[in-house]
Amino acid sequence: MEHFDNQERAILRALIRNPRMSDNRISTTTGVPVRTVRRKRTRMENEGRVRYYAAIDRERGRDGTALTTQHMVNIKFRLGVTRAQIEEEIRNEPNVANVFSELIRDSYLAETDGHIALVMIIEGASDGDVADSLQGKILPSIQNNHGGDCIQEVRTMRILGLIRREHNYLPRVNMPGANLDAAWPDEAIYLG
Repeated sequence: MEHFDNQERAILRALIRNPRMSDNRISTTTGVPVRTVRRKRTRMENEGRVRYYAAIDRERGRDGTALTTQHMVNIKFRLGVTRAQIEEEIRNEPNVANVFSELIRDSYLAETDGHIALVMIIEGASDGDVADSLQGKILPSIQNNHGGDCIQEVRTMRILGLIRREHNYLPRVNMPGANLDAAWPDEAIYLG
C-alpha cells in the first residue's frame, strides 16, 4: 500500500478528478504551494507512482447502441511456459505492436493453478469477429512462438459492460464528461 503525505494526497485527488489539471490549478484548488505541487508531482511521475494514458471508449455510440463486442479470454499455458517467455514474446512479436493493437483492448499476465495465463479483452464488431480474431490470429501467433502444445486451456466470457476502472472511475456513475464529477466526494477517491 502506498503512503502519501497530506499534500501528495491532495495533489493526487486533484489529478484523479482531472489528469490534465495544471500545477497552478492544483495549487489553487488544494492550497498546496505551486512549487510544492510541481516538485511532488514531478517526483511521483518520475518514480512511476503516477501514470497517465488516454482511453477511447468504443463501448457505446452516441445513441447508446453497442459499437463493439468484447470478450474476456483466459489462455492457460502448459507447465514450463514462463512469465519471462510471454513478456519476451510481447516485446519482440511484430503482431503485438500493430495487428494485435486493433484486436486486444487490455491484457494481463496471471497465474492460475500454478500455470501462467494470459488474460485479454478482445474487441470486435460481433461475437463471430472476436472468435475469428482469436482462432485465426492470436492463438496461432502464440503457438508459433511457444509451440503447438503450449496452450492447455482457453476460456472466454462475453463482457456486457464496464462498471469500474482504476479504482475511482465509474463511467456511468461519476463521469458525466471526461473527468470525475466535481460533486464526487473526496472521501470516495481511493489513493491506496
